[in-house]
Amino acid sequence: MSLITVKNLTLAYGDKNIVDDLSFSLAPGDFLVVIGDNGVGKTTLVRSLLGQLKPKKGVIEMPDKLKIGYVPQFRNLDEEYPLSIKDFVALNAGKSLRPWLNQKERQQLHHILELTDLTRIQDRLLGQASGGEKQRAYLAQALLGNPRLLILDESTASLDNEMKYELLDLVAKLQKQGLSVIFITHDWDLARSYGTRYLKMMPDSYQTGSIEEFRQGVKNV
Repeated sequence: MSLITVKNLTLAYGDKNIVDDLSFSLAPGDFLVVIGDNGVGKTTLVRSLLGQLKPKKGVIEMPDKLKIGYVPQFRNLDEEYPLSIKDFVALNAGKSLRPWLNQKERQQLHHILELTDLTRIQDRLLGQASGGEKQRAYLAQALLGNPRLLILDESTASLDNEMKYELLDLVAKLQKQGLSVIFITHDWDLARSYGTRYLKMMPDSYQTGSIEEFRQGVKNV
């Protein structure tokens, strides 16, 4: 059974098709790596999955009210950004107008901060955090919404090698516990190391399959 099924999807800006006749599926618990060069439509695909871009043709089938957590590559936050890491993560707790967290939300926030190794620095201003700390805060905020699907959009691109693997080790642990993941990347090594399935996007075509098939196909890249 698929969590998401994409059928004959065409996405365009104006008259220019960015993604053309794309089909793939994502099963619950998959770690789908979407890989390809700049300009092939990876982020455009993400926008359509998030409901921000309407398909020109084709369909995206997913459950109603599917909870999706989204982690971007970076956000434009300067050093004077006024929220602490804890308060930034907490922005994704609850949807009511009340300005405080209830006990359950506080417990969940504490758990997520521990899970992402942010407890020690939770009171640090996010604008003064390192690149790796910011990415963990973005991940923590996404996880606080208790998503069934996590989308990482080039989320490791600005990190050093050690931090990349630390972040994805955590994501892989959650994926093994049932979280479905879509990871957009240029990094062939990360794709081989963490994916269960792959979607390789190219200017005029695409390939999809198991990560074992991907490893064989790109072992000389």
